[in-house]
Amino acid sequence: MTDTPMNETPTNDVPTTGAIARRTVLAATGATAATLAVGAAVSRTQASPDTAPVAAAAVCTLTKEMTEGPYYLDGQYVRADITEGKTGFPLKLALTVVDDDTCATISNALVEIWHCDALGEYSGYVGNNGHNEPDSGTFLRGGVLTDSGGVARITTVYPGWYRGRCVHIHVKVHVGVTLTSDGSFTGGTELHTGQLFFDETVTAKVGALSPYSANTVTRTTLAEDGIYDDGGAASGLLTLTALGSSPSAGYSGTLTLGVERS
Repeated sequence: MTDTPMNETPTNDVPTTGAIARRTVLAATGATAATLAVGAAVSRTQASPDTAPVAAAAVCTLTKEMTEGPYYLDGQYVRADITEGKTGFPLKLALTVVDDDTCATISNALVEIWHCDALGEYSGYVGNNGHNEPDSGTFLRGGVLTDSGGVARITTVYPGWYRGRCVHIHVKVHVGVTLTSDGSFTGGTELHTGQLFFDETVTAKVGALSPYSANTVTRTTLAEDGIYDDGGAASGLLTLTALGSSPSAGYSGTLTLGVERS
């Protein structure tokens, strides 16, 4: 299964942009659906934006690896805020990385994300969803190292959507990376490739407001999406907590990612 909307380049035939090399696609199959995540999420109603996700639980639940999709770019920045001034409602992610065998948290793992903007455009590929806008090649891309508690905190904006896919964020987990002088990273081992998904009720509220309402592409729902399999947190569904009384105030999103280290 590929993450390829009608107007996108197929996942196994990905273009390159400028001097930025493209990694080989990791397409998920039933055999690759083997990572684990701890099913311990912060309550939607009681959590505050700064509450650390619960990192350990008595039960670990299986989560699936997902296709990398056609829009990954190598060499992105290690940074806690990836917005680059993009308009959209704030999204504060707290993603906990754990060892699938022990459920112990993993510090110094690089959690890297990338996603489209409110109009469905990815940096490095602007125009694929029909909009003409400045393309830095880096907006809404980047990641951070997990802290001593295994938590990666990243600030971005609520994603938009494009033809054929529900609202989602792509994620990778690497260990053993070397930070470079230009603010990026190199080397290491890639342990997980997946996607993060959003509650339909929240997305509908967000999508009805500007700037998201300017996206005239028909939005694919979770139930209609060909990648998300209705597996809840086991398939990357974030726990979302409102940061205010209006969707425009934004949301925090938590999830625990289990990775196979051996």
